[in-house]
Amino acid sequence: MRPPRFNAASSFHSDLKGRVKNYFTEKNISPTGNSKLYFKAILMVTLYVVVFIHLVFFTPFWAIALLEAILLGALAAGIGFNVMHDGAHGSFSKKSWVNELAGVTINFLGANVFMWKTKHNVVHHSFTNVDEVDDDMNARPLLRLCPNQKKYAIHKYQHRYFLLVYSILYIYWVFFTDYKKYVTKKVGTTPIQKMDVKEHVVFWGFKAIHILLFVALPIYVVGFLPWLVGFLVYGISTGIFLSVVFQLAHSLEETEFPMPDKDSNKLENDWAVHQLKTTANFATKNKVLSWMIGGLNFQIEHHLFPNISHIHYPAISKIIKDTCREYNIAYIEHPKMRMAFASHVNHLRHLGRS
Repeated sequence: MRPPRFNAASSFHSDLKGRVKNYFTEKNISPTGNSKLYFKAILMVTLYVVVFIHLVFFTPFWAIALLEAILLGALAAGIGFNVMHDGAHGSFSKKSWVNELAGVTINFLGANVFMWKTKHNVVHHSFTNVDEVDDDMNARPLLRLCPNQKKYAIHKYQHRYFLLVYSILYIYWVFFTDYKKYVTKKVGTTPIQKMDVKEHVVFWGFKAIHILLFVALPIYVVGFLPWLVGFLVYGISTGIFLSVVFQLAHSLEETEFPMPDKDSNKLENDWAVHQLKTTANFATKNKVLSWMIGGLNFQIEHHLFPNISHIHYPAISKIIKDTCREYNIAYIEHPKMRMAFASHVNHLRHLGRS
């Protein structure tokens, strides 16, 4: 499938970019991260290392160990949301080497930043919610996330079992899909940029390091069964945390799933309006949640300005809202996380029955 094309940029998009650029000029601040972000990054990475060491080398009573495994999963997701995500988008720091270092944290967690950049930066951010192109919308055959996808009998119950599917995301990603992308040289239908020798070495080197640290070492220290239970709890927790945050931003009753015209292969709107129709915010007044998930509840701001650090999303959201209001463009937002979650469940229920 050829990547679809967008309509020419609208006056809305150019006006919005100008207003956001003026904000940073007038405030005389950089759109990248600052000391607060760096402190959070160091804190999360440090806590992750401490909890990991305590679990493996000072393994507590089983009930506490399971709680620590869940905490480790939350910290893994937190590092992904706050450190890796900004780094891989080039918004963590003004310095490219710092961004690369922040992005590489995903390699230590078992995934691969090179593959992730194609899947997320190139494909998902370009063709959000476009079936057969946006690989983030592909959970087939277990889930039907888009109206254009084929419906199976099992989907009638997907609104009840979806968390079970989300629970395997991280483990499936680390131990299968990265390798599939490597072998097929594709993310879904999109070819991956040719890897040089360094990228091949990094891919296999970090995969080996991850297996050594998260499989071989714990089995040697605590034994196979304790490791298996702990790793599954950790992996399941990470998968649920990652999946839920993503799905509450794109797979909702209110978001659209545009498909290109069959003859022209063109999408209806320009890129910016497309992002607003396929993306939603949730619980943006919840400062604790925003801090923990790297501002990804401000998903509209992130999709319109992926090269701006999440620490600036609350400020530029006001600019985006005002501009959307002037141009009569919908700005999708749920005031509470539970409302967005309910919308996601209703979306799954509807797609399972319609």
